[in-house]
Amino acid sequence: MTRAQLQQALHITPIVVLDGAWGTELARRGLPPGAAPELWNVSQPARVAEIPAAYVAAGARIVLTNTFGGSRFTLSKGGLADRVEELNRCGARISKEAVGGAALVCASIGPTGEFLEPLGDVTAQQMQAVFAEQIRALLDGGADLLVIETMTDLNEALCAVQAARATAPDVPLVVSLTFDKGLHGYATMMGVTPAHAAQALSAADVDVVGTNCGNGIENMVEIVRELRAHTDRPIWARPNAGLPQLVDGRTVFPETPEVMAAKIPALVAAGAMLIGGCCGTTPAHIRAIAAQIA
Repeated sequence: MTRAQLQQALHITPIVVLDGAWGTELARRGLPPGAAPELWNVSQPARVAEIPAAYVAAGARIVLTNTFGGSRFTLSKGGLADRVEELNRCGARISKEAVGGAALVCASIGPTGEFLEPLGDVTAQQMQAVFAEQIRALLDGGADLLVIETMTDLNEALCAVQAARATAPDVPLVVSLTFDKGLHGYATMMGVTPAHAAQALSAADVDVVGTNCGNGIENMVEIVRELRAHTDRPIWARPNAGLPQLVDGRTVFPETPEVMAAKIPALVAAGAMLIGGCCGTTPAHIRAIAAQIA
């Protein structure tokens, strides 16, 4: 898919249903705590493929890939740095084959867990090279577009943007940050406000600006409204199924599919155009959201 084709598609279908959480779905299928999810792309591909297939059956028209932690920096923590190309290529291919043309595949690129200079010892050039390596493998696996997601450091996100544009200048690019609510409004843990993020990402010519994780729909409505006030780009929103609660030693996301879907009109009114779910959401949540949007 090209950038122009994405814009044309959004003109025809202004509200697009995304998929839901991946981590909890992998855990339900037996992924052990602390294990690298990306390794399942080669050891348990059939189980991974069940996830995008289930989301498409629920009504999603864009699904992610099991590659959130697929950068060399992240994989090296589990001794998998030499398998970056293999794991990312397979992750994209699994989603592509699972949806069979019924949905677009948006390759998931998460934060590296490393800090840029001067907070850390990684240079901008090194960060860009790490992202470029992952992006090349994802596109080789057949990804239609890219999402740089759950970002808190705008400079790291911009390194990923530069890597994407240098590697594949005409592939559509989404950048999604995670914000927390504080005494002075919303900001990432690195102090980036929605307004600042929207302006900087628009200036970097990303195709879609977004937010995911960290918030239920009520808070995300406020974040999306602020993003919309500072960008003309389409807005991507993936709220959690409510705020997490600790119940009997387990983290639980309390919002049912029906409760979450009932709040979708407010998210649309705030300016969201591509809507799915993050932590705690399931195919049942996406089915309810798709029905609400329809």
